Amino acid sequence: MEQPLVINNLSITFPGAAGPLPAVRNLSLTIPPASITCLVGESGCGKSLTCRAILRLTPEYASLSGSIEFQNQNLLELPLRSMRAIRGARIGMIFQEPMTSLNPVLTVGSQTAEPLRLHLGMKRKQARERVIGLFRQVGIPSPQSRYNDYPHQLSGGMRQRVMIAMALACGPDVLLADEPTTALDATIQGQILRLIRSESEQRGMAVLLITHDLGVVAETGDNAGVMYAGILVETASVAALFAQPLHPYTQGLIAAHPGRDSIYARRLPAIPGIVPTLAQMPKGCPFQPRCERALPVCAIRRAPVIAEGGHAVACWLYAPSHKNQDLQA
Repeated sequence: MEQPLVINNLSITFPGAAGPLPAVRNLSLTIPPASITCLVGESGCGKSLTCRAILRLTPEYASLSGSIEFQNQNLLELPLRSMRAIRGARIGMIFQEPMTSLNPVLTVGSQTAEPLRLHLGMKRKQARERVIGLFRQVGIPSPQSRYNDYPHQLSGGMRQRVMIAMALACGPDVLLADEPTTALDATIQGQILRLIRSESEQRGMAVLLITHDLGVVAETGDNAGVMYAGILVETASVAALFAQPLHPYTQGLIAAHPGRDSIYARRLPAIPGIVPTLAQMPKGCPFQPRCERALPVCAIRRAPVIAEGGHAVACWLYAPSHKNQDLQA
């Protein structure tokens, strides 16, 4: 089966007073069809920026390199006209902040119907019926009356559901979901994640799901990538990632997650230190200043990606030659 979305060596930099600032560095990730790939990491590590780069929605002053292959096309090389035909139709995105993503002077129904009329050529009445059905699917009560509401008339959770309906409207091949359930309560969160899973399995849709919730990763994801300071430090199936996390950062994230049976039984460990800023990025591994298992070489240069059996990690601890004296110098 064809891989609908393959990211190769994606780097995103911003101009700075002292030189380019690397926000994402050499990120490579494959999002297979009919599956959910989760991307996790601390705020500011480049997860949302990676999503926006796929749709070429990064700021104009950002510099992108590498490739994003989608159905035999490199999205980074397509003209803007071709990208507009892909956005919303073949690649949908659920944005993290619905209040800033929705147009305040248009009704939520007309905004959701717009991609249906633009990309699928639906008539007004047909698009309205489709939107009402989508609103019902994502758990919006009284969908017929809500069709004519403006964004400010809806709660944050309702607006988030509108964004989800809009992203799914045209039946995209790829869905980019940036914290899609943040503003929702537990019941609706489960409903939305089940809907995304169902759409993925039934239509072969590839999903890239950004989340801070490791519980969502464990229950929803098929594959996972862990990002830190703009670098993808580990990728694996969700089962392998939780059974045997390799990178010290991944280990720290999982150890700090409260288990259902241990939330009151122990004090949760914390990862010491803070994430480095783009202007003060360490020379070697960006996690080295916070890593209790760091080697001397970690402060000199970044580790290569070590892959075995579908589990890949960028860490000197797993490099065959990490004990060699030349690496210690």
